[in-house]
Amino acid sequence: MSAPLTLPVAVSADWLIEHRDQVVVVDSRWYLDGRSGRDAHRSGHLPGAVFTDLDTDLAAPAGAEVGRHPLPSPTDFAEALGRLGIGDDARVVVYDDAGGSVASRLVWMLRVIGTPAAFLDGGIQAWTGGLEEGDVVPEPVDRTPVPWPPDRIADTDTVRDRLEDPAHLLLDARVHGRYTGERPAPVDARPGHVPGARSAEWVQNLDGDGFLADPRTLRERFAALGADSADTITAYCGSGVTACHDLLALEHAGYTGTRLYPGSWSLWGGDDSLPVETGDPHA
Repeated sequence: MSAPLTLPVAVSADWLIEHRDQVVVVDSRWYLDGRSGRDAHRSGHLPGAVFTDLDTDLAAPAGAEVGRHPLPSPTDFAEALGRLGIGDDARVVVYDDAGGSVASRLVWMLRVIGTPAAFLDGGIQAWTGGLEEGDVVPEPVDRTPVPWPPDRIADTDTVRDRLEDPAHLLLDARVHGRYTGERPAPVDARPGHVPGARSAEWVQNLDGDGFLADPRTLRERFAALGADSADTITAYCGSGVTACHDLLALEHAGYTGTRLYPGSWSLWGGDDSLPVETGDPHA
């Protein structure tokens, strides 16, 4: 009997070609500017890849009290995975066309509940095995709900209560201009960042060719931000999506004690009672 297939946080296109029959491939393309990820999937996707919708499959309904992409309930997430054909014993490879910044959401969600998952390093652009067009209709399977591990998730109260504690590092995965408030996105209620957060824009996790940087490089990057002396590391972004790229990069670099703040800036920035900081005090 062969050993169970384990997965790092990212796999190469060559690896996926070799192991294609052992994993479920998921197309997670999504665009902040309103373009349709599903239309992109229909126009060309990896062979057999099923499409997942960030807004409906990987998030509960948005709201002022929860942010734009709150985590779905364990039951709803299990039902979504079942519809995608991802059973309890599945191994999953997820791809996008944005450096893994969207794919990392599903990869992180799966890994924290014990399902082996990775994103395709380099995304669809790195794939050389040919593409298919049209819809892929997966065969539904049963999937057992698994609770979200409480030690891997931070809520607003937890973030606020630890703002002055240097043992709890807070990382902002958004582009630096949104962090400083100089280039806020239209979806941001207020410019700036959570006071005390360090800028750790997700794209800096990639090398010059658009692939995930090696563990040593990432270790040096996060150590410079204070990760080595932190007891916990919490990442946030606009709505809990690209923050998952930071969390996977941290895991790739060997860090533990990492958490996602799912509400992220969409929740914090939208609450006028919470403090905001602009500029970059660490520049």
